[in-house]
Amino acid sequence: MRILYNSSLQKATFFLTGFQGLEDLHGWISIPFCFIYLTVIIGNLSIIHVIRTDVTLHEPMYYFLAMLALTDLGLCLSTLPTVMGIFWFDAREIGIPACFTQLFFIHTLSLVESSVLLSMSIDRYVAICNPLRYSTVLTPARIIRMGLSSVFRSALLILPLPFLLKRFQYCHSHVLAHAYCLHLEIMKLACSSIIVNHIYGLFVVACTVGVDSLLTFLSYALILRTVLSIASHHERLRALNTCVSHICAVLLFYIPMIGLSLVHRFGEHLPRTVHLLMSYVYLLAPPLMNPIVYSIKTKQIRQRIVKKFELIKSLRGFQQD
Repeated sequence: MRILYNSSLQKATFFLTGFQGLEDLHGWISIPFCFIYLTVIIGNLSIIHVIRTDVTLHEPMYYFLAMLALTDLGLCLSTLPTVMGIFWFDAREIGIPACFTQLFFIHTLSLVESSVLLSMSIDRYVAICNPLRYSTVLTPARIIRMGLSSVFRSALLILPLPFLLKRFQYCHSHVLAHAYCLHLEIMKLACSSIIVNHIYGLFVVACTVGVDSLLTFLSYALILRTVLSIASHHERLRALNTCVSHICAVLLFYIPMIGLSLVHRFGEHLPRTVHLLMSYVYLLAPPLMNPIVYSIKTKQIRQRIVKKFELIKSLRGFQQD
């Protein structure tokens, strides 16, 4: 197959890929993916709804959690149309505008998630190391500015990528290896030199995920130093327990990212299915698991969600009566 060009508009069509060699099983493969997407949507919407409607949760920690849930929801919805389109309708064709738009949202929201996780670590640092100044440091106005700065930083850094890709002509195979569009994969299809894209991509990763991870590690080093200085064993455990959910969220974000990088770098001999599964784990594991972790480990969130379901159940019973 050759890439399809419109000579006047200089547009092209790419083809997405599901699980190669398992096309006959795509209907069955779609079942767990459908369950994952539904769980992600329901779980993150529940977190956002509970925090929005319960005034007792209008605190910095829960505002940041709502930002994380909103980011995870957006990341999920960015890949859902093309992934489920392939499984259900074998809709593999995607135009450049749609592909570059999807690429922009996937990469932007991934960077926003990294930034939100850093904001949450700052929240835990202030809460544990400077508890008396917690409400004065993390005011609603400052939290809004932190959230907006995360979005603007990520969007401005990712915005050049579609334009850097648009200047290329694509003379190699136009079949992408995933069911969604990624910068690294598309630029490899270009005919000309991609050194500028490589350098800029590394720059973006270094000044976002790289900086965020270092600052997150630093904040937890300071938290640990403060916790170890607390005389009471019970108080130490109580302080650390408030960080467990966030630590899990950080690990859910960075471990799949590192695993995917290692597979791409050293796993050329591995089956293509392994690469696909790792890419899905990287994009879907955090949005899937974050609501579950916070619902289990955060007592206030768990109680509010249970109360909401009990209310719905009681209303249904009342209607039936």
